[in-house]
Amino acid sequence: MRANKLREIWARGEAAVNGWLAVPSSFSAETMAHQGWDSLTVDLQHGALDYQAALSMFQAVSSTDTVPMARVPWLDPAHLMKVLDAGAYAVICPMVNTAEDAENLVAWTHYPPRGTRSFGPIRGLLYGGADYPQKADETVVIFAMIETLQGLDNLDEILKVPGLDAVYVGPSDLSLALGCRPTFDDVDPPAAEAIEMIVRKATEAGKIAGCHNGAPAQALKRIELGYRFVTVSSDARLMASGSQDILSQMRSGSTASANETY
Repeated sequence: MRANKLREIWARGEAAVNGWLAVPSSFSAETMAHQGWDSLTVDLQHGALDYQAALSMFQAVSSTDTVPMARVPWLDPAHLMKVLDAGAYAVICPMVNTAEDAENLVAWTHYPPRGTRSFGPIRGLLYGGADYPQKADETVVIFAMIETLQGLDNLDEILKVPGLDAVYVGPSDLSLALGCRPTFDDVDPPAAEAIEMIVRKATEAGKIAGCHNGAPAQALKRIELGYRFVTVSSDARLMASGSQDILSQMRSGSTASANETY
């Protein structure tokens, strides 16, 4: 079976840099993948896309060695199994609040006898290889999102669930849950303390910790804290910020030219 680059990166003690895909376009996904991201996550929760778009985006990402990932809309077996069958090599599941939630997440993403995933990897076989059925459970990476007060309260028990590879922090939802401003990077002190606590406990439990970030500087700081999977920005945000930068420079240049003329 095709190796999972994320697991290789973590085995070397390094951090993976993940990009985010919210635009329903195979071409934009392919363009992002060719820039060298370690992984790219197709966002089916808050992204402006559906399963059919996600499938074509997985195919586009697969033209490179970037790992195709998905964030599913919810903790639901149908969504989880569909993205895995489509070839996702890692899955991020939102709103995992209890050990029972984490146990269901593991069960629905692993084949029997370990779990209850239904067999039908229609594209997983094409991407992963002929031995996908035998090796998928140990190759695909499963993330549980910790982003609520209930999830924080039950973190220790969630981290004990066998088969759960990693936890993933959504700083905005976590901030809201703690009565703070919803933001990725410049979080309020209660959210900052929770983010530090999550990575510490995950590391102690032998799990990978991941976190969403708006800018590289904050992602690097979180790697220093111990995070081994960092998302930086998204295709939509990069398009917007790149456009803003160009327009700012053009308008500044136009103003300078006008001043010089007069």
